[in-house]
Amino acid sequence: MAAKGKNRIESLFERLRADGRKALITFVTAGDPDIPTSGRIIRELEKSGADLIELGIPFSDPMADGPTIQASSERALRSNGHIDEELELVREIRKEARYRSSLFGYYNPVFNYGLKRFAKEIRAAGADGVLIVDLPAEESDELKAELDRNSVDLIFLLTPTSDENRMRLVASKASGFIYFVSVTGVTGARKSLSTDIPAYVRRLRKFTNLPIGVGFGISTPKQAREVCKSADAAVVGSAIVNIIAGMKGPKKRMGELGTFVSGLKRGISRP
Repeated sequence: MAAKGKNRIESLFERLRADGRKALITFVTAGDPDIPTSGRIIRELEKSGADLIELGIPFSDPMADGPTIQASSERALRSNGHIDEELELVREIRKEARYRSSLFGYYNPVFNYGLKRFAKEIRAAGADGVLIVDLPAEESDELKAELDRNSVDLIFLLTPTSDENRMRLVASKASGFIYFVSVTGVTGARKSLSTDIPAYVRRLRKFTNLPIGVGFGISTPKQAREVCKSADAAVVGSAIVNIIAGMKGPKKRMGELGTFVSGLKRGISRP
């Protein structure tokens, strides 16, 4: 069953494309360091220029994530960050902000929550998309059907090792945008990115008209700008989570976070 109506993620990219602009997608773990602070962080991200916010669902075994986001998940789990609390966080912030969000997580918590219930609840909360890191496209039909019924996008990852058959399959299942992983390995800020990213993006565009976001490793405005020369969005996670983990005192934390995200936004806005 196809999703009904135009999703807010699709509308976002259409508007940005019409204006000749690219998207900044930011990642934070919901509930890190606690739910109330997460709410303030999300508001700061939106205020500072994030176009779409990925909210990580804390999980005890986040195998695709490096040490930074693993530690973030552990902090969130210690503060009782679970799916119901995260959905309530999305719901509360959507009452006062126009931000677009997708949930980023692993299949085990979603499966245990119940696929039908998960899809209905995230729609009711106001989330716009879902990315399940360890759910192969071949095994996604059941979740996709539930998300389609609720007009929620299902976003997939592709990597530098994905061949054209994999690209074609993912393109046939995905909606919202496709997340291209810039490096092999786990998440984490890096000093340099692969020079092959533009070629990978060009290959993927042969199979889809969906926007393409590139992430894993982006930590500077210069890197975000380089990625957006070929992609439609830069995705920044670990560098933001590092700021959240390292700052002492909420005012200083929010100030540094806002300055960093504003710099990323200016970076991708430059010609």
